[in-house]
Amino acid sequence: MSTSYVYRITKYDPADRDDQGTYRGDEDVASDHGPVEAAYLDAVMAFAEDTGTPLMSIRDPAISGLVHFGVEPPVDGHGLHGLFPSDLTGYHDGAQITLDVGRELVRAMLRDNGAWCRLDAEDRFFVHVGYDQYLYIGSDRPCEQAIALTTASGLFVEPVDGSPYEPDDDEPYESRPADAAFWTEVAALVAQHGSLLLEEQVVGNHSRWHRLTADAVPGLGPRALLNVWPDLSTDIPAVLHAMSPDFTGVAVLEHADGSIHSFHTDSDDRADLTEAFAAAHAATLLPYTADDDNPLLVAVRPDDDGIVRARWPI
Repeated sequence: MSTSYVYRITKYDPADRDDQGTYRGDEDVASDHGPVEAAYLDAVMAFAEDTGTPLMSIRDPAISGLVHFGVEPPVDGHGLHGLFPSDLTGYHDGAQITLDVGRELVRAMLRDNGAWCRLDAEDRFFVHVGYDQYLYIGSDRPCEQAIALTTASGLFVEPVDGSPYEPDDDEPYESRPADAAFWTEVAALVAQHGSLLLEEQVVGNHSRWHRLTADAVPGLGPRALLNVWPDLSTDIPAVLHAMSPDFTGVAVLEHADGSIHSFHTDSDDRADLTEAFAAAHAATLLPYTADDDNPLLVAVRPDDDGIVRARWPI
């Protein structure tokens, strides 16, 4: 989204930047979990109130994945405890939240807790949290009062052309809707194979897994990315035997109670993987490599009007 006014808000004095704009001062890149952090949060609230938006929407939500780039380690629950249930219900693309919840999401991002998302209010307002305590706020109004309050708190407010965390319009996004035609294809594949494996991603770096059969269609989260895979195999030794020497990817295991979970693995973990598979009822290995990452079908759950609005990269 684009707004008329975009500001970079930081604790870094512009006087301590070099000719290329790189900060050369002594400020720590981590949150102080104290008064400076509170000033950042107050800035978010002040700009939202100056814009006149009582609600924000979550866009492109994710949690910490295999690689974490923050200067602080992620925490259990990704900083979402008390904001959303443990199964992350309500933390999805397009979810409307109050300013108070938005403030706490910004706190979690400033602390590198593991959760990350963009926050916006249509074309009127946005908040992006970047690395090293860089905060970008956009508004359709100049927000003079918010600028004055934020500057008085000791932070620096700099007008910029735009946020570096704007979604890339040139990036390909999966736009096929999970509509009636998609589910007809799924049904045909189920009839052909007997059952399939469905990967559901509502949040980046987090998957839920379902068995698809003629008698079972799972409840799915809003705007979810859906990948349909061949079913799990009950021939556990054959799955392990087929693992290549340079494998890196995801192991998906079904237990005797029917629950399915996944975890990252690679060929160096073969001994631990063998132990984990020994307790599994069925399993599969899905590689990360682009040449081998070929689900049978891919689609995104549309909104009620049939339009796909989630921005899932493919």
